[in-house]
Amino acid sequence: MAGKFLGLAACLRYESSSRDLSPRPHYPSMPKYPKGFSVLEQKLEGSSMVKTSLFSVIGMTCSACAGSVEKAIKRLPGIQQAVVDVLNNRAQVLFYPHFVDEEKIRETIEDVGFEATLVMEEMNERPRHICRVRINGMTCTSCSRTVESALQGVPGVQIARVALTTEEAEIQYDPKIVSHNQLIVAIEDTGFEAVLISSGEDISKISLKVDGELTHLSMAMIETSLQALPGVENVEIDPVVHKISIAYKPDETGPRIFIQVIESIGSGRFKATIFPEGGREPHKHDEIKQYYKSFLWSLVFTIPIFLTSMVFMYIPGIKKGLDAKVVNMLSIGELLRWILSTPVQFIIGRRFYTGSYKALRHGSANMDVLIALGTNAAYFFSVYSVLRATTSNNFKSADFFETSAMLISFILLGKYLEVLAKGKTSEAIVKLMDLAPDTAMLLTLDNEGSVANEEEIDSRLIQKNDVIKVIPGAKVASDGFVIWGQSHVNESMITGEARPVAKRKGDTVIGGTLNENGVLHVQVTRVGSESALSQIVRLVESAQMAKAPVQKFADSISKYFVPLVIFLSFFTWLAWFVAGRINGYPKSWIPSSMDSFQLALQFGISVMVIACPCALGLATPTAVMVGTGVGASQGVLIKGGHALESAHKVNCIVFDKTGTLTIGKPLVVDTKLFHNMVLRDFYELVAATEVNSEHPVAKAVIEYAKKFREDDEHHIWPEARDFFSITGYGVKATVQNREIIVGNKSLMLESKIPLPVEAEEVLVEAEIKAHTGILVSVDRKVVGVIEISDPLKPGAREVISLLKSMNVTSIMVTGDNWGTANSIAKEVGIKTVVAEAKPDQKAEKVKELQSLGFTVAMVGDGINDSPALVAADVGMAIGAGTDIAIEAADIVLMKSNLEDVITAIDLSRKTFSRIWLNYIWALGYNLLGIPIAAGALFPSTGFRLPPWVAGAAMAASSVSVVCSSLLLKNYRRPKKLDTLEIRGIHVERL
Repeated sequence: MAGKFLGLAACLRYESSSRDLSPRPHYPSMPKYPKGFSVLEQKLEGSSMVKTSLFSVIGMTCSACAGSVEKAIKRLPGIQQAVVDVLNNRAQVLFYPHFVDEEKIRETIEDVGFEATLVMEEMNERPRHICRVRINGMTCTSCSRTVESALQGVPGVQIARVALTTEEAEIQYDPKIVSHNQLIVAIEDTGFEAVLISSGEDISKISLKVDGELTHLSMAMIETSLQALPGVENVEIDPVVHKISIAYKPDETGPRIFIQVIESIGSGRFKATIFPEGGREPHKHDEIKQYYKSFLWSLVFTIPIFLTSMVFMYIPGIKKGLDAKVVNMLSIGELLRWILSTPVQFIIGRRFYTGSYKALRHGSANMDVLIALGTNAAYFFSVYSVLRATTSNNFKSADFFETSAMLISFILLGKYLEVLAKGKTSEAIVKLMDLAPDTAMLLTLDNEGSVANEEEIDSRLIQKNDVIKVIPGAKVASDGFVIWGQSHVNESMITGEARPVAKRKGDTVIGGTLNENGVLHVQVTRVGSESALSQIVRLVESAQMAKAPVQKFADSISKYFVPLVIFLSFFTWLAWFVAGRINGYPKSWIPSSMDSFQLALQFGISVMVIACPCALGLATPTAVMVGTGVGASQGVLIKGGHALESAHKVNCIVFDKTGTLTIGKPLVVDTKLFHNMVLRDFYELVAATEVNSEHPVAKAVIEYAKKFREDDEHHIWPEARDFFSITGYGVKATVQNREIIVGNKSLMLESKIPLPVEAEEVLVEAEIKAHTGILVSVDRKVVGVIEISDPLKPGAREVISLLKSMNVTSIMVTGDNWGTANSIAKEVGIKTVVAEAKPDQKAEKVKELQSLGFTVAMVGDGINDSPALVAADVGMAIGAGTDIAIEAADIVLMKSNLEDVITAIDLSRKTFSRIWLNYIWALGYNLLGIPIAAGALFPSTGFRLPPWVAGAAMAASSVSVVCSSLLLKNYRRPKKLDTLEIRGIHVERL
């Protein structure tokens, strides 16, 4: 029994020692270092930790083959990215060589059933930059696919992703081979406008406005002076608007220094301030205004056309005037419609010609091609008809000018509504960005640390190591830690945690959170792009850029969609035209205002304009965008469409124990005394002895002892003389002339201190409960036992039960000993347990479950969980865990609550239900609309769809898909979780 207890205590002490007793939350950042490596190693090795290799893969025949290869590679530990090109039979893999090598990747590809050969192993030192570019002018997936293909063909580009919904591209490239300016040129060569958003990594940017008379000499002096500052990377001056843009490293310099330098150059003649940017997303507002303006102008011309062709013809007096002839058979009404429709066709509708030209120039076809063909067919047939009437004395023309004008007007209205709706899909990011306060109170401290001066400044002028004052009701302006004061801070806007979090000296605070009831002095540690808020925004943006695998379904259809529609349109016209010529239908079917050719033409145009590839292209990205945004607002950060798609298939979850199912922080849970002694005095002696130890268990005892002191923060414990620490056993010291020994049973036996029977019984009970029993001896007599435990997280048992009701199997894999593991598993209701598992064994267990057909999610928080997080289909990291675990995971649970595992799975299921609903609607819309537009109902019912009505229906399809995705904003997590939170046990923060 003694040996077993010693093993249990030693194991608990060992695992606890690897964790901080007072963990401060780590918030997710963009990947900066390899999964499974320390930050120190990253600083030493730099970018050389990542390797890129290119493999030739023979035998792939379709996208399903490529998908199976990609999935197999991504299941290997240490894979950062894998891209498989089925057309060129190659696979490019970015990986961390500590976890996996090229040979293992090659064998994995061959295990899937294809022949693989290593073509090129790129040098370790190959640097990587990430560039973000805004792309204006894309209308459908064909456009985004064209840009993406062009970028991937640029030498030096490693990964290029283009998102239609956000109208942005994220490009990973080698700056030694290609520059971001060349990438801009490559995009513009495809016919779209490109605007650089950011390039490189870890660089902050700020734009300053300089008031004063700027000459060439003064501009040169300003640029030279700023370039000379340490940490300044680049300076750009726009003399027209007096704008100076500076890229810099926040560790070395900051914006207030720039302002001082600029103002000192002019001897007071120049005044520098933050340049007004005019909103978070000015390009979105500009696009909305452009479509609105175009639509209004089209109405100015289209309404008179509509009135003259469809209303005034029924008013006798006006009809007579419009029918009056101008030249031969050309009437005033026809001439008016021709004049009014021409600006709509060629000026207001110019965007469709431009879009068509760009698409056709690169061998693809998009929605603009369909619109241009349909409107041109109607317009130029009308022109032909009018010109013939002008030169004839007996030809009665029938024009379609109202068709082309009304078609363009309705499509512009649809695009306007679509842009409005798409703007709402990114509201989550806008709300996150708006959390940062506009101003901050900057404190100047004297040599003694007292406040010498207060100054209100723009929050964008905050620099590292500044001290800011946060009053009750104000937002924290930047990330940092408290150096003075106590308060409660509401972090729900960042983490989703509803309860305010207590903050005192030494605790971290997050920029954008709300201070509730006390004054805090905060020393700034992270500013600009380094802040938690900025990194969360970047993570969500990156997630929205990443395509879900199901998007390939839409992409494969859209590739052939437009050519197929053009063929069907031509076939429809030809079929009706030939049928009319050979009297295949009664003459009574033909309206009095047209002949068989015109009837066939209307059917053909209707087919061309009712089909909409945009609805298919928007079905997935809009739902993913809204889903990831909703998740972020609820404290569940989902890193892209792949993670979101995989999560809804999860049917097995592997849980780590310490820090995941349990709090991850040793706490004193019980004390048993065997002699009459005041508990306060008992802990005074124990704390005085343990205060010299760095062991986590010792720290837990000291924190608990502080509860018995009113002046806990500044309390000085009695002096301990002759302190001696025995690793794995305990400590000894003399306190107040009394010999104190604190440790396990083995230490007492070695010290020849007899154990009373009641102490033995308490130790046995503690072992059964998976607690660690610490014996305390005073003057060689055992006076008490302190029980230490890492308690379960609130609601852990209920979460496991709820997962079971969702048909999800729960398994626990831990590095802890079997006794503790079985005890915790029994308490939460998990039947399958793997204990004493090393990091690679955790990953192997995940792969074993995958081989059995399970879709596996791994939930963990430590460095030792990273390989398993990467190997799993979905890795979920606890938000209070290590940065490395967060980097390795696909989903980050910001609140560190287990119930968010259920939220993530439920949100994924709801999102993908919405995606398939969007697909059913988009495909059904086209499959039903095209036959109706082609005249399928006309023979039996006489119903036909005029082209302008078909155009309105086409515009409505895109809007309806986006609105369908927007309904996800109403997502509420399962009601059972709200009940669970109410019943949850509040673990007091010590």
